[in-house]
Amino acid sequence: MQNVLWLRARPRSRVMIYLVMLLASAWVLVPFLWAILNSLKSLEETFRSGAIIPFLQFQPTLDSWRQVLTDSGVLHALLSSVVVSGGATILVLVIGVPAAYSLARFEFPMASRDITLWFLSQRVLPPAIVLVPFYLMMVYFGLIDTWTGLIISYSTFSLAFAVVIMRDVFRDVSKEVEEAAKVEGATAWQIFLLIALPLSIDGIIVTAINVFAFGWNEALFASAFTSRHAQTLASFILASRGTRDIDFNLAAVNTLIAIGPPVVLSFFFQRYLARGLSFGAVKG
Repeated sequence: MQNVLWLRARPRSRVMIYLVMLLASAWVLVPFLWAILNSLKSLEETFRSGAIIPFLQFQPTLDSWRQVLTDSGVLHALLSSVVVSGGATILVLVIGVPAAYSLARFEFPMASRDITLWFLSQRVLPPAIVLVPFYLMMVYFGLIDTWTGLIISYSTFSLAFAVVIMRDVFRDVSKEVEEAAKVEGATAWQIFLLIALPLSIDGIIVTAINVFAFGWNEALFASAFTSRHAQTLASFILASRGTRDIDFNLAAVNTLIAIGPPVVLSFFFQRYLARGLSFGAVKG
């Protein structure tokens, strides 16, 4: 189906839209291309100007990939990122999804809209402000350089996002279906587990992917709370400086490995992303 607004647009408007799309594509793709090219170069080639076209201006090599993939530190950091991001995602869904459903369906002494606004305000708070208090609490409970400490920290900041998004998702679920199930004798938990959750799977997947991506890319708390055992890939990349400063070929490989999982997830679940992000677009 063709877009009516696009068909009625003036040629000048179409040209401007194409230019904006080209600039946006270049802004996104240039870092990817830089990382791919430098990952195929030796360290000396990364400092040689004009070495852009493979086989013509430089000889591609996989030595950087072999060095990174055989480094036990990189593999352990990758494992830490998977465990911490996955654990934070599960914890946020377990706590945030029922909380969002409660805000969407039940009345409280304080209005649900006010509670949701409070959750939304937590997204405005810069995480760096609470870095020191969080660090002191982690020291007190003995959670420094542990996966558990990072999972709790990441869940704290992602929980507000999950509640706000899933509240709008549940508000789009038909109440008539739930009321019919209640007439048939279903309990509140049965309605939530057997009706509301299956009908909200798109929003749940979108929320899970965003929470996972946040945990995967987060580097500030990982750098402050970890040193070796629980060091994530993001903090490992920040700390990967050699005696000659940065090895750009190795940094490029680490960067590609770091951005790989979120990109792959978005490709596999793009259908859910397209539909899930549209929930709550009309209702306030």
